[in-house]
Amino acid sequence: MMNRKITKIAGLLLSLILLTGCFAGCKEENEKEELVIGITYFAPMNYMENNELTGFETEFAKAVCNKLGMTAKFQEIKWESKENELNGNAIDCIWNGMTIDDERKETMQISVPYMRNKQVAVVLKENAEKYKDLTNLEGVTVVAEAKSAGETVATKDETFKDASYTAVDAQSKALMEVKSKTAEICLVDYVLTIGSIGEGTSYEDLVVLEKDFAPEEYGIAFKKGNNELCDKVNKAIQELADEGELNKIASKYKLQDLLLVQPSK
Repeated sequence: MMNRKITKIAGLLLSLILLTGCFAGCKEENEKEELVIGITYFAPMNYMENNELTGFETEFAKAVCNKLGMTAKFQEIKWESKENELNGNAIDCIWNGMTIDDERKETMQISVPYMRNKQVAVVLKENAEKYKDLTNLEGVTVVAEAKSAGETVATKDETFKDASYTAVDAQSKALMEVKSKTAEICLVDYVLTIGSIGEGTSYEDLVVLEKDFAPEEYGIAFKKGNNELCDKVNKAIQELADEGELNKIASKYKLQDLLLVQPSK
């Protein structure tokens, strides 16, 4: 009798252990690792539409995460403090139309360049003729996002040496400053102007001047030394290009002609 009870108890314990293991396995299978992605709202890269985050970078990041078996978690950051967010482990990467430069290469692990860009000057349509050559800018108010490539142009390019520069906290804010006539000129990413300026947009009274500045390339930034994650993302990006998915996502936002990563076969 005692042996039967012991056998029965042992059987129940074994079943419980197996069941617990099954639940743990199921949980592990269903719970994907998160990739915390630092962004700012910056159409057509990351922006809100019908209360949902969308945009080229948003879809691009999700597609890469899907390849890696991860879940994309987007977290808004202040662009001027992006390095602190990354180095303090508040985010895993910066994926938001970030310009690659020598200084950032020294302090961050950066992916393959995936898109071309340049800086452009935006003015009110009524002022296009006045500023078309970007000369005689003494006292003219110029705005750009703090710590952006636009700010570098505003503060270091000879064109704007006599202008009055003011930093704002987002490129979208720079457009608003010009629209509201608080500033005469803003310097922003060319990709921002695609689909955001002109007829049928919120900024149909703004125009992009012909002269452009600072040809550049975008990359994804990881914490310095995180080669493993950077390499995995690079591999996934190339796979998306080979499958035609990257071009498909870019075409949706009229950015396909700016892509740098091309199919390898």
